[in-house]
Amino acid sequence: MARLAISAVAISAAAISAAAMLLSAAPSPARAQTRAESRPRARELGVAPGVFAPGPKNAITDVTGVRVASLTIDDGAKIHTGITAIVPHEGNAYLSRVPAAIHVGNAFGKLVGSTQVRELGELETPILLTCTLCVWKAADAMTEWMIAQPGMERVRSLNPVVGETNDGGLNDIRSRPITAEQVKKALDAASDGPVEEGSVGAGRGTSAFGWKGGIGSSSRRLPASLGGHTVGVLVQTNYGGVLQMGGAPIGKELGQYAYKNETGTERGDGSCMIVIATDAPLSDRNLQRLAARAMLGLGRTGGSGSNGSGEFVIAFSTAKEVRRVWDAKRYTTTELSNEESSALFEAVIEATEEAIYNSMLKATSVSANGRTVEALPIEKVKEILARYRPK
Repeated sequence: MARLAISAVAISAAAISAAAMLLSAAPSPARAQTRAESRPRARELGVAPGVFAPGPKNAITDVTGVRVASLTIDDGAKIHTGITAIVPHEGNAYLSRVPAAIHVGNAFGKLVGSTQVRELGELETPILLTCTLCVWKAADAMTEWMIAQPGMERVRSLNPVVGETNDGGLNDIRSRPITAEQVKKALDAASDGPVEEGSVGAGRGTSAFGWKGGIGSSSRRLPASLGGHTVGVLVQTNYGGVLQMGGAPIGKELGQYAYKNETGTERGDGSCMIVIATDAPLSDRNLQRLAARAMLGLGRTGGSGSNGSGEFVIAFSTAKEVRRVWDAKRYTTTELSNEESSALFEAVIEATEEAIYNSMLKATSVSANGRTVEALPIEKVKEILARYRPK
């Protein structure tokens, strides 16, 4: 029986303990969380990509109304996976739909619900992230959760959106170890507080650039002269390449990077899910343009989008001016112009890059199935950053 840990600011330690199913062989979730808290985020190392300032939490939840929770499933042996839920606003996502768009960097992956989002340009459910072979179970569970909500009694169609990365290296992925109850707990637990990062939720069993990957988040708030809007990013990192951080060649210096072996057996395969939220009133057309820019942030970290890697970006706007209300015969929107989108493009590149660094820096080592994926060695990273920092 797997240990569960739900991560959301609104949940107390006692509530987490009550939700857990304990195994004597499993490591303490509290101890694992303490290790994660002792690890720095990128800004604590002096790595602050770009020119715009982050929001107060430096997370996707800086966008008003956006809520996040991660539920980690860990039996201390073979199962290391989880669910991360991103809820777009405080109301019912189906009855009050947000405009949305999807950009595909490389389509080696499963993004349930993507075709309808691309066709209609809107979300009608929260977004779930999980492991590859669990996406359909998660989609089914979220459908049950959604149609049980007040006001949904006559709904006969629903488009759940669920993304994934493959955590099969550390997780017994063929057992498909998530349940409908766990999915519903994650959705119910979503909070607008700081986002827990690292080896949690859908990032529990992931790897990035040969080190431990995970969940990471960051945000940018534009100055009033550029609209004052906020852009927030959440990532699930499980991909490879040649890691660089703030321009420093971390992967090369640590001797761990794609194509180090001349046979080319390590090519940086994997996947990265990127979720973008903004309070800027963007149409789905300009949200698609915003989503495409996130790939530039991923590229700055050293990712190459290899053949065996799936890079998917989902972007949505929470602005009430562009909300699509169920049963409204028509709606009028006040969108930003194309020209006004440029600053948001820069903001999303910066936030994506920093979110990826945070996912790795906060991640803790995980051992399972005869292998260990080590956390990025912080002290060595500090030394490399210091050597390459401009004098």
